[in-house]
Amino acid sequence: MGEQKAGSGNDAGGGGIDDARRAYALLTRLVEAPSAAMRGLIDEFGAVETADMLCRGLPPPGFEALVSATAARVEDLCSGGDPLDRADADLRHVARLGGRLVVPEDPEWPAWALHPLAERVRPPDGGHDDEWRELRPFALWVVGAGRLDELLDRAVALVGTRAPSSYGEHVARWFAGDLAAQGFTVVSGGAYGIDAAAHRGALASGGATVAILGAGVDRPYPAGHAQLFRAMGERGALVSEYPPGTPPGRHRFLNRNRLVACATRGVVVVEAGLRSGTRNTASWAARRSLPVCAVPGPVTTATSVTCHTLIRDGAELVTSAADVVFRCGAAGEMAPQPEAPARPTDGLTPAQLQVHDAFPARSELGVSELARRSGQPPASVRAALTVLELRELVEPAGARWRLVRRGDREREV
Repeated sequence: MGEQKAGSGNDAGGGGIDDARRAYALLTRLVEAPSAAMRGLIDEFGAVETADMLCRGLPPPGFEALVSATAARVEDLCSGGDPLDRADADLRHVARLGGRLVVPEDPEWPAWALHPLAERVRPPDGGHDDEWRELRPFALWVVGAGRLDELLDRAVALVGTRAPSSYGEHVARWFAGDLAAQGFTVVSGGAYGIDAAAHRGALASGGATVAILGAGVDRPYPAGHAQLFRAMGERGALVSEYPPGTPPGRHRFLNRNRLVACATRGVVVVEAGLRSGTRNTASWAARRSLPVCAVPGPVTTATSVTCHTLIRDGAELVTSAADVVFRCGAAGEMAPQPEAPARPTDGLTPAQLQVHDAFPARSELGVSELARRSGQPPASVRAALTVLELRELVEPAGARWRLVRRGDREREV
């Protein structure tokens, strides 16, 4: 690969780690993530030696397929000079954007958040055992002020359709704002619709939010979200496993869905149609035994179909951020429950309530008539009337009784 240069890219506290970072930066250009073979090489030989072997076309036995898959990119990057020059350029470019390349050697590498991806599992489209693949990213390009490990330590994904109803947008903003106010990082994909509403709801509450992208961090997609992405960088992060300049692609969006789903504590589907890619995100979480939640909607609305299907198939029905916290928070964690408004009759026994309900709105009744209407014996009626009078629910009117009308009582006071 040529002589390795010191002092380029991120300074992570040592020349060896810096060399590894430059190698990682190069590897993100050579290999389309995710790659089980790449993970295997890095785990066994380290990033520097892996990059050198791929550029020289001299892999160890068993990794020939990886060399074949990367041949075109290797020729492009390695034939015109030192390929590390391109890695240095990428690192400098992202640094100018306020970003960095986060690698497993870094203190902020979110190892715990990525733990659900640490095993080889069957791809979403099925296949045989010999088609299983490694799902962990080997490096992440990040733009933003927040530490990645802290942002993803307590995170929930809110996802949904790009063409939501006003109801869906409202719910996404509401849920995201409440979750952010309780210290959760709201994670989504940065797209139009539910994604954007979730990001904006978190920002409006002063919380943190992360967008995991299917393109390079320097290529806002959609372009209309450039301002939103800048705001997210101030109180969160933009994250991608693809190098700067990488254009968006359908397969990259599907690949990033696994990170949205599995690097969080659970997935909340707010609104999605029958063929929505959101189902892919939910399926990743379900396969890794992470909570999948769905918000119900009108049965007449096409954008409620996926939510209702998920609920039918076992997803948790959620109607508030409190429900999400209960499912996705730490063990035993519950959000504050809203208190129902108190009623004057709260705390009455069934017999007392029957006597109270026997009163007409304005007429006065005696004990015998109240006993007939309530089905209680006269002695029970008299005992109930004593309690009801003390509670200022009824008042005597000669030998009879009547309801206290609240307006009249307030005017007397």
